[in-house]
Amino acid sequence: MRVLTFVSLLTVLTLSACGNDPGERALTGAGIGAGAGAVGGALIGGNPVGGALIGGAAGAVTGAATSPRH
Repeated sequence: MRVLTFVSLLTVLTLSACGNDPGERALTGAGIGAGAGAVGGALIGGNPVGGALIGGAAGAVTGAATSPRH
């Protein structure tokens, strides 16, 4: 459990830089969302894979829908 948390946090920190075009923002948003969802899923419901899927999808949509200035 601690290894998963550490790897997830490391992934989030590594992918925290957003890009300039919608594809880059969607990709980084998906990575950040998946990492946060995995940690949240593991801590709350004991299902890090489900949390990563939901968080990744939400992060991808959010990243693609935002402009680089926000």
